[in-house]
Amino acid sequence: MSETPVTQTSMTETDVTLPDGRVLHAYDTGAREDGLLPVLWLHGTPNVGTPPRPLFADARRLGLRWLGYDRPGYGGSTPAPGRSIASAADDVAAVLDALGVDRFAAFGHSGGGPHALACAALLGERVKAVVGASGPAPYDADGLDFFAGMAEGSVATLRAAAAGRAAREALEDADEELDPGFVAADGEALAGDWAWFMEVVRPAIAAGPAAAVDDDLALVAPWGFAVADVAAPTLVLHGAADRMIPPGHASWLAATVPGAELRIVPDEGHVSVLRHASSALDWLVERAS
Repeated sequence: MSETPVTQTSMTETDVTLPDGRVLHAYDTGAREDGLLPVLWLHGTPNVGTPPRPLFADARRLGLRWLGYDRPGYGGSTPAPGRSIASAADDVAAVLDALGVDRFAAFGHSGGGPHALACAALLGERVKAVVGASGPAPYDADGLDFFAGMAEGSVATLRAAAAGRAAREALEDADEELDPGFVAADGEALAGDWAWFMEVVRPAIAAGPAAAVDDDLALVAPWGFAVADVAAPTLVLHGAADRMIPPGHASWLAATVPGAELRIVPDEGHVSVLRHASSALDWLVERAS
């Protein structure tokens, strides 16, 4: 285990070996005895799982202990081709057991949103509250026009994934220049505090597309749980201008998760909506307590 200072917040990294021999690489900004509320960061696609440094100051303000892990195939975690969204629940339970964490809150961004919901649906009272930001709905969501308002990059990627692994991998090999769906607000965020994303995107991309392909295949396959089974207090946060995952997905999720609250923020995009994550963390602490 190593310790690295990160803007007045220390972070330890450790490898957790599962019974099947796989390894999950985990991150922890606290300690078992510190009394802080553990909040698990579930990262997007393609990212590694380092907790979000732009929110470390909020964590200190609110008394939070950020946790994270690399999903299978990313960073230091063993690949698991064919994994489902639901499989994240068992992986998360193993990581948190190893870190000495029982109950926790979850914050998922983008492709991490479904995995946060999986934890809330499958780990029961262990999950105190959930925030899902910029996350997609299930591919088979009843009554949702899945691709309405979606940029061509996301459409091409997810249609290829729906056609199977070979088609999704062929899209990577084609290396087409497709509009990813960023809006002006995203560019501003990525040029400012959320430039941090480059630190988690670059290593994920450098390792090749396999983990992102697995993410996309899991997203368009049956998730392995019902969204309506999420019992923890849930906040769905989304940008009204998001073209990567349009806000109709957020509306569907909020209408389907029992008691969920919906915040659609005007003019914000897929990344820039995280400029409103501070108030979402306030909500998380209030509900988790």
